[in-house]
Amino acid sequence: MRIRKRTLPAGWYPADGPAVGRRIAEYLAASPEPERKAVAGIAPHAGWEFSGALACEVFRHIQRSVHTVVVVGGHLGQEDGILGAMEEEYETPLGLLKADRELLEALREKLQVDADRAPDNTVEIQLPFLHALLPEARALALRAPPARIAMDLGRELAAAQDRLGIRIAVVGSTDLTHYGPNYGFLNAGHGEQARRWVEETNDRRILDSLLSMDFPEAIRRSIAERSACSAGGAVAAASFAHACGISRGKLLRYTTSLAVHPSESFVGYAAIVYSKDA
Repeated sequence: MRIRKRTLPAGWYPADGPAVGRRIAEYLAASPEPERKAVAGIAPHAGWEFSGALACEVFRHIQRSVHTVVVVGGHLGQEDGILGAMEEEYETPLGLLKADRELLEALREKLQVDADRAPDNTVEIQLPFLHALLPEARALALRAPPARIAMDLGRELAAAQDRLGIRIAVVGSTDLTHYGPNYGFLNAGHGEQARRWVEETNDRRILDSLLSMDFPEAIRRSIAERSACSAGGAVAAASFAHACGISRGKLLRYTTSLAVHPSESFVGYAAIVYSKDA
């Protein structure tokens, strides 16, 4: 049995099951239980200290009765293809998550999905939330580039769901603008001026594209405006929702790393869900 091992150190998320459980319980206690109607969402993938509460909220909205949750990450270039974890199980501090190999093979009948052999935070950081909040669900770890093929991936996941007669949910994993000297991005100067530009202009524009499901525009903005580090994952999740008959997303929360760590360099984070009543 092949197991995809944890690769991120404990600074990204807690090292053991009890600590993970306590942290998630803290996130859940901070807001009321939502109606769990979402078929898809977009979650940030920084360390839990910065964006864990937002990612947890996305998984908390996913409908309970799902057979599989597909987590689509990124950190790929425009010319890259779709990557998928080929292991049968994924390691988390809460135990092993079973992979949906049948769904993966059904997807590979329609799209080229190459083996993902590289460690990557965009999917791994989400798996404990999946395990804790949807304990009966299987998982499928994919990554998609910021290109039209991410739209194809979302549509093919919806079609595979119908062919297999199962219900799935898709969570895309991306952070937003990475601004400041650490990222070589200083288009709006420094200080308060920079913060307002990131929050009110650069992140706002790509969020509007994702919420309205304008996928080509979301991809274009992510590249031209450097407003998302893994837009392929976000677009794949939104495209899946669109194929399920949903026409608009809902922004649950938005913040930046400045809320935790004031710095000249900072990152934007958003939690979005797609449901029938959005």
